[in-house]
Parts: sequence; C-alpha cells; structure tokens
Amino acid sequence: MYDYIRGVVDRLTPAEAVIEAGGVGYSLNISLQTYASIGSSETVKLYTHFIVREDAQILYGFYSLAEREVFRALIGVSGVGGNTARMILSTFSSDEVRTIISTGQADVLKSVKGLGIKTAQKIIVELRDKLGVLPGGDAQLPMQAAGGESFAEALSALMMLGFAKPASEKVLRALVKEQPQAQVEELIRMALKRL
Repeated sequence: MYDYIRGVVDRLTPAEAVIEAGGVGYSLNISLQTYASIGSSETVKLYTHFIVREDAQILYGFYSLAEREVFRALIGVSGVGGNTARMILSTFSSDEVRTIISTGQADVLKSVKGLGIKTAQKIIVELRDKLGVLPGGDAQLPMQAAGGESFAEALSALMMLGFAKPASEKVLRALVKEQPQAQVEELIRMALKRL
C-alpha cells in the first residue's frame, strides 16, 4: 500500500520513528539497524511495510530496501510475526541474517529473544534458497563494536521491545562494566543477544 515515506523526523526512539510528511505524523516501528542509520538526520526516507491484523494496523519502517526485503522474507515464514522479524533485524543486520540463513547457523539465530531452535531451523529451511548472502556481501558475522552512551535510553528501548525491567537492568549493568564506552545502539544490540 505504502512504498516509502519521506519527511521530517519528529521523534525517534530505538523502537519507533515518527515521520511528518504532508502535515501528517506517521508512527513507524523500526529496528535498531534503522535507528542507527537515521542517527541525527533531520529528514529521512523510510521504506515501509503495512500489516493489517484483526486487532491492529502496524506500519514498519526500514532505512534500506535490503532490510525490508529480509523482513518480508522472515514474516513469510509461518510462526514469525512482525515483532519477531523486527527483533531479528535489531539483533543482526540484514547482511548478517542472510549469512546466518545461508550457512545454516540455527544456534546463532535462536539467540534472538522469542525464537526457539525449532523456529530458527524452520526459518533456515524455508529461506535458505530464497535469501542467501548478497553477491559481494560480507560472509562473516562482524564482532560487536565498542562505543558509549546512555544506560537509561538503552533500558527504555529494551522495555519498549517487551523485555522486563529487572532483567534488562542486570544485563545492561554488566555490559556497561565490560564496555563503558559502548554507544546506545550497541548496548541494546548486545543486550538483545543476552536476554
């Protein structure tokens, strides 16, 4: 229905972007990948995917067409909804997801919150031939980068993604001790792998 929205960034959190276009504020659910890509941009173009359910109408936003393509492939797998696909794309980049799937790393994929080994294996079986590594793409999973920012913002983002506050605080405290210079996006990404 909507292919993309281009407009002014009104509000931005690690889980949501509100983009004003034509006098209307569009609330889009985003991944950490998109959040990091938007950064401090004042205007942005986000590719969209609109999901209509019996109880909700949800608009997802993606900084790149590649991320949207991976999202659409993931939600095409029975048992994988929009929030699970967004969680996968918050934990791994779209290229990493392609690599994980093409190399059959179900144990890596199941580290995402809410994904069991059976669902991870199902994703790999169903998408291995449809969604491989991009030509010229990096076939290795990158190491976690170091960086440094706000504990409170990372905690807020994890709670918006549905994690319990006590567990999130515990993981974030440990991460801040290990990597005091970690940026907010990296703290969240690392926390997602541990929760």
